[in-house]
Amino acid sequence: MTPAARRSKRLLDLSLLVLTAPLTVPVAACCALAVKLDSPGPVVFNQRRTGKDGVPFKMFKFRTMVVDAEAMKESLQYLNVLTPPDFKIPDDPRVTRVGRLLRATSLDELPQLWNVLRGDMSLVGPRPTSFTPDTWQLWHTRRLEVRPGLTGLWQVSGRHLVEFDSRSRLDDVYIRNASVLFDLSIMLRTVPALVRKEGA
Repeated sequence: MTPAARRSKRLLDLSLLVLTAPLTVPVAACCALAVKLDSPGPVVFNQRRTGKDGVPFKMFKFRTMVVDAEAMKESLQYLNVLTPPDFKIPDDPRVTRVGRLLRATSLDELPQLWNVLRGDMSLVGPRPTSFTPDTWQLWHTRRLEVRPGLTGLWQVSGRHLVEFDSRSRLDDVYIRNASVLFDLSIMLRTVPALVRKEGA
């Protein structure tokens, strides 16, 4: 993307954050209350993720698991259905009751709007990984050219494509065609994808 295109993308992110705040702030407050009442522990969970140019940042989510979920991860590796270092367990026993609802609706991602405001993320871009680039192949690093996103091309292209290689190929298509209009198109397509709960 050219410097002008990057500025336009950032302006779009900030404008949409302001315009949608009357809706997202009350919804986020309700989610936070539900998490607090459902299980002990912090309302918001943060995790180190890989950002633009490989710079790590703290990504925020509503907590959807029990407080010792990270400590339990190693003992549950045998249930992982993805190729490492990706990690996903169907019907993960660490997920709380409210957490299941938040994940199914993707409302657990709402705190990442703060990441967008801070400039760690964009509304649209490759999803940030929890594993570092030293575990990637060289061609995967193309995704580091742009800020990671809250949603992206693979989410609206059938979120059953969850393997990292599949995601990275779609990320590459996004980067080669990135524009404000393309971002708007992906955002509009994200809503029906969430309603259908594709891959949630």
